[in-house]
Amino acid sequence: MSTLQEQFGQIDIYLFDQLLKGRILPGMRILDAGCGSGRNLVYFLREGYEVYAADADPEILESVRSLARKLAPALPSSNFRVEAVEHMSFDDECADVAICNTVLHFAHDDAHFESMLQGCWRVLKPGGLFFCRLGSSIGMESQVRCIQGRRHWSPDGSERYLVDEALLVSATERLRADLADPLKTTIVQNQRAMTTWVLWKK
Repeated sequence: MSTLQEQFGQIDIYLFDQLLKGRILPGMRILDAGCGSGRNLVYFLREGYEVYAADADPEILESVRSLARKLAPALPSSNFRVEAVEHMSFDDECADVAICNTVLHFAHDDAHFESMLQGCWRVLKPGGLFFCRLGSSIGMESQVRCIQGRRHWSPDGSERYLVDEALLVSATERLRADLADPLKTTIVQNQRAMTTWVLWKK
């Protein structure tokens, strides 16, 4: 019998919550935009989901291909592409679930944030689920320091593009999407804030 860690890997707890709510079901096509080391893909690969992923770092993407060869050898290596999220070559509306976990806060500016967001949104089917976690200033307004535009310094020493509630609400409206859950923000001991943004695509 596999352990929980073997079964789920280091899956983001808020993505795990979407599984518990029954929103991500077997047979769905999963696309992880900015997949990193594949921490959120272990369960989906192991359970036979049709998995696609992209990351701009070729070395880290190769590690995800290696993980897929081990856990889901039937998946073609072309499902895993060295691409930035704003330039993904996957077909329009190809995914039932688009994951963009701890990626959008690396945007350089407003235009880059928008292009990254649109890159993720383009590949999602109508009726699909968009799962996003990203750095924010929510609850940390007095602790973060503006550098330029929405780029901020946080007490943990990071410099990131930080969203706020107004931006996420307006982006949800602009995408003509529905919030699947209320916005949830985790403040990590006054060092940084991470917000979970989950949408249904109409």
